[in-house]
Amino acid sequence: MGLFERYLSLWIGGAIVLGVLLGQSFPSLFQALAALQYAEVNFVVAALIWAMIYPMMVQVDFSALRQVGTRPQGLVLTLLVNWLIKPFTMAALGYLFFRGLFAGFVTPEEGSAYIAGMILLGVAPCTAMVFVWSQLTKGDPNYTLVQVSVNDLIMVFAFAPLTALLLGLSDVVVPWETLLLSVVLYVLLPLLAGAATRQRFAKGGNLAGLGALTTALKPFSMLGLILTVVLLFGFQAETLLAKPLVIGLIAVPLLLQTYGIFALAYFAAWKLKLPHAIAAPACMIGTSNFFELAVAVAIGLFGLNSGAALATVVGVLVEVPVMLSLVAFANRTRGWFNAA
Repeated sequence: MGLFERYLSLWIGGAIVLGVLLGQSFPSLFQALAALQYAEVNFVVAALIWAMIYPMMVQVDFSALRQVGTRPQGLVLTLLVNWLIKPFTMAALGYLFFRGLFAGFVTPEEGSAYIAGMILLGVAPCTAMVFVWSQLTKGDPNYTLVQVSVNDLIMVFAFAPLTALLLGLSDVVVPWETLLLSVVLYVLLPLLAGAATRQRFAKGGNLAGLGALTTALKPFSMLGLILTVVLLFGFQAETLLAKPLVIGLIAVPLLLQTYGIFALAYFAAWKLKLPHAIAAPACMIGTSNFFELAVAVAIGLFGLNSGAALATVVGVLVEVPVMLSLVAFANRTRGWFNAA
């Protein structure tokens, strides 16, 4: 990795601090930026995420997608983790800490709200950021695309009933516009743009030019990640500064969930003898969350200033640095897996 990627965790940490400082110093600016949205999807954040993903989508070779069926174990692994394990362990940890271990620090109502926010994170598997984690671990872009696409398709049908089951509510209103618009903005449009770019170079037989373009766009992808973090924490600066103890309490079960799920998935990938280029992204998808959707649904169901919304924002605070640490671990343990 280059200098920027090697110390990406430092840049992310700086972006978190900068976002909070800017959000506290210029609240009206961030309120104006936050208002640029439709169906709870912020277009500024969407544009930055699009900038992150497009260079990775250029690398997707559609002719190689047919080969995914010859190695289905990676896809099966991420589906099992995302839909049969992760939502339930997240709910269990939420109840363990906020109905038990941390019950003396929060009211029952607050505890219920934090549990709800954690559940929303657990039921929403990652869609956008996983392409960043996949690239940083030199994952197979074609296989990553298939894994994300299948999870998105399942999420359209499973998100509402699974959320209702775990929240114990009989009528959970899922903002379908948010869900579908997020998939279009974060997956479909960058994919189409990347495919069109690749096709244009391929027609001219200029694969070297395609490689040069990918290399040139890479810094913009990382810049998009940094600016996305700045905006997300700028939007929630006042809330984060007002409740430092609560943030710490929420972070504890989220950290256990993230590292625990990754350990389980990584061990399973090792036992299945998956190639590292498939194993690493599969575990990243199973570990990370679609926090954009979780935040939007929490706001829609419980309100902007609710404990559930706060828990989803803490999810962002925890996820980015933790996922970077897991990326570093996956890269250091590449030798545990087959090369191809």
